[in-house]
Amino acid sequence: MTKANKFFLNGQEYATEQKISLLELLAYFNYNSALLVLEYNNFICNKKEWTKIFITNNDKIEIVTIVGGG
Repeated sequence: MTKANKFFLNGQEYATEQKISLLELLAYFNYNSALLVLEYNNFICNKKEWTKIFITNNDKIEIVTIVGGG
């Protein structure tokens, strides 16, 4: 039996039994990765690392979307 990893996305608790990268997580929630900044465990995460970082238990992920306007 696989143990679920609990994680927090924008303050809301989720769980997954799958090995999932940050990029896969963003795709699952339909985020446009070109228009956001991702904070992973209190550090701004470079987009080049999103495929290399996998969700682990108690991770905290904050997503800030960039909105333009005039």
